[in-house]
Amino acid sequence: MAEPIRVLVTGAAGQIAYTLLYNLAKGDVFGPKQPIILHLLDITPMVGVMGGVVMELMDCAAPLLRDVIPTDDEAVAFKDIDAAFLVGAMPRREGMERKDLLAANVKIFKSQGKAIDQYAKKTVKVLVVGNPANTNALVCSKYAPSIPKENFSAMTRLDQNRAQAQIAHRLKIAPNLVKNVIIWGNHSTTQYPDVHHAVADIGGIEKKVYDAVANDEYLKNDFVSIIQKRGAAVINARKLSSAMSAANAATEHMRDWWTGTAPGKWVSMAVYSDGSYQVPKDVMYSFPVTCGADHSWKIVQNLNIDDFSRKKMDASGQELLEESAEAMMSCQ
Repeated sequence: MAEPIRVLVTGAAGQIAYTLLYNLAKGDVFGPKQPIILHLLDITPMVGVMGGVVMELMDCAAPLLRDVIPTDDEAVAFKDIDAAFLVGAMPRREGMERKDLLAANVKIFKSQGKAIDQYAKKTVKVLVVGNPANTNALVCSKYAPSIPKENFSAMTRLDQNRAQAQIAHRLKIAPNLVKNVIIWGNHSTTQYPDVHHAVADIGGIEKKVYDAVANDEYLKNDFVSIIQKRGAAVINARKLSSAMSAANAATEHMRDWWTGTAPGKWVSMAVYSDGSYQVPKDVMYSFPVTCGADHSWKIVQNLNIDDFSRKKMDASGQELLEESAEAMMSCQ
């Protein structure tokens, strides 16, 4: 077997991590032949809860899991890691403005960025799950200047999965028969789920999703709104935020980033923008990407963007510029 890799999960005592850690231990992310050492980080009051998580991981008797290192010390948590899932973040509380949420999270991700810069491997791949994920990832990358910007990404895979599942449900097919749905922009209510380039396998015949659904009104209105507000709908029904589906999306995001996407398939990742598709540069913007076996990603280029899509993409880009400006002011 290969040498173990070190994988960090922050917010390790929380709900998302509870599912994610099991997925990691049994090889769903880095493969069935890749041993791992798990680093678990959470705040000091949650150390006792982490102890229970460590016991459960041990009781899973996962053959790939070589060691578990729980800690509340960033120096220990980030030491020599190969990959990181930054799940822990300040949650938005009732009555809290988005700018207040940004200010609280800037402190967390500024500190973690510095720790990545100082202690992690320079090849580390960092996935930010904690919201506001795009801007948290941007702040984290800013304070880890020795790590390439392309080694940071924020999760919009959950939004992609939600969109894919809604289309599959409408077409009465399995979700895996729908591919190349795109999430553009921010993981927020301005995100734009786009099916103009998506295809569906219907009875063994590949069709464009737009043609198969054949309902322009639905795809431009209800569909977009459902995906944008799905997280709030889950909270309203469950009284807790998405956890199982978020852990699944984090698993899939890192798996594809680490091992590569299948030919002809792309996935949505919020990555450091180079200005592709005329969106703002220097923000973490969700694009369709393909991933290589060398842990690299490339933005899918030359897709046709209609006027409706252009407006939606621009609105999300503008929100990210505003968030970035607010976050950087809080950094000072």
